[in-house]
Amino acid sequence: MTAYKLRVGDPDRTRADVVVVGATRALSEKASGRSKGVRLAPGAEAVTTAFGRKLAPLLQSLGVEGKPGEVTKIPTNGVIKSPLLLVVGLGESVDAESVRRASGVAARAVSNAASVALALPADTAELVRAVTEGYILGGYEFTAYKSNRAAKAPVEVAVLSPIGRTVEAIAAAETAEVLAQARCLVRDWVNNPPGDFTPAKFADAVVTANKARKGRPRVSVKVFDETALAERGTGGILGVGRGSASPPRLVRLTYNPAGAKAHLALVGKGITYDSGGLSIKPAASMTTMKMDMAGAAAVVAATLSIADLGLPIQVTAFAPMAENMISGNATRPGDVLTMYGGKTVEVLNTDAEGRLVLADALGHAVESKPDAIIDVATLTGACIMALGDRVTGLMGNDDDLIDQVSAAAAQAGEMAWHLPIPDEMTEKVRSNSKVADLAQHNSERWGGALYAAAFLQEFVGDLPWAHLDIAGPAYNEKAAYGYTPSGGTGAMVATLVELATRMAESAG
Repeated sequence: MTAYKLRVGDPDRTRADVVVVGATRALSEKASGRSKGVRLAPGAEAVTTAFGRKLAPLLQSLGVEGKPGEVTKIPTNGVIKSPLLLVVGLGESVDAESVRRASGVAARAVSNAASVALALPADTAELVRAVTEGYILGGYEFTAYKSNRAAKAPVEVAVLSPIGRTVEAIAAAETAEVLAQARCLVRDWVNNPPGDFTPAKFADAVVTANKARKGRPRVSVKVFDETALAERGTGGILGVGRGSASPPRLVRLTYNPAGAKAHLALVGKGITYDSGGLSIKPAASMTTMKMDMAGAAAVVAATLSIADLGLPIQVTAFAPMAENMISGNATRPGDVLTMYGGKTVEVLNTDAEGRLVLADALGHAVESKPDAIIDVATLTGACIMALGDRVTGLMGNDDDLIDQVSAAAAQAGEMAWHLPIPDEMTEKVRSNSKVADLAQHNSERWGGALYAAAFLQEFVGDLPWAHLDIAGPAYNEKAAYGYTPSGGTGAMVATLVELATRMAESAG
């Protein structure tokens, strides 16, 4: 396991196997966008001095432009103590997100090194956190099913910072480790093959992860099995899960520290595999459906992180878990389910199952009487059509909460875009069924993400509520970029923790 250290020192004197520095580019004032020059970023001043006049022509001859994602390896030939200099592009500006991404790129580029020194911009606590977080996230690999699991990670990674001995920097580095490891836990869960991560096994994994937190602030975990769910009248969770040989679960996590200044409820969609049910998906669309539990994984990991950081805020989290499969017992289009709390829902498309399990969980969340509810779900392909695969759709019923979530996402380096819930969608949810209180699915193709949010809104009462549709950013089917690997990403964990931090501070 890699040890992360925060140190004060010049990168030209470290004997680490690799020294990582950043490069920025300045563009000409003309609209052509041509590069006006490349220079090493703050943190690398001593390296710039050591190379002297040779540096600029060296960077130019190697084609260094300082673009994001760019990596250049330079043997130092004794100019500095370390044998290898790794230059990563930061783009045109130095901020927390550009540094986080560059650090992630560096983590993937380092090979066969026992020790690494990161001399990226780190002269503020925010940047110290970004460097640490980015490197841990960028170096993530899922190897559980690889026959050759040889470790590539360095034994030690040192973050070089001029403020490395300050309380603020130390706290920032510790926070970075907690959050990055939480996101890596989500990635592990999302990347697990669905046959090995059924609802029962997912629930067991949550219990195990909580037990591993020995010596940290207490989080209680309660698992409701199919018998308990039937007794509680959770028609949505049971209706989705009844076609599977693996019965559903509902997991509740509670963190209630002394002196809590606010109460946040979190709800996450936990469909461990989604075949579409009787409204079956095309075969190609099923390949990645192990990731349909990313919302549940995110709220669990965020809750444990909030506790690990000792934030003075009460959190109650609900993770409904089910497998949407086909059998003679599967829910049929046209069936009517009675949800937790008594509302009836006509099922018109069994591939719109996430909103059904969320409805039951939202009902439980309302009963916990929080100050606000946030749900996270890989809910609709329509949201990907609207926003692409890197932006989360943000909807809700309270403008102040929407603003808080937006600000938290921006601070965490995660992109979220506010979408409306029009009155016409609310009306359709209530009028599209002739036999039940609500219609679960809209027969029209347009505005699918908005309709799904309008449906969920029926189960939150008057409480402030925000809905995060992570159908796009929860899973990366393409090549790795920045600190984001292929596969599970851990989307929205950092945003939820940042939101909890802000709620605790504002309540105080």
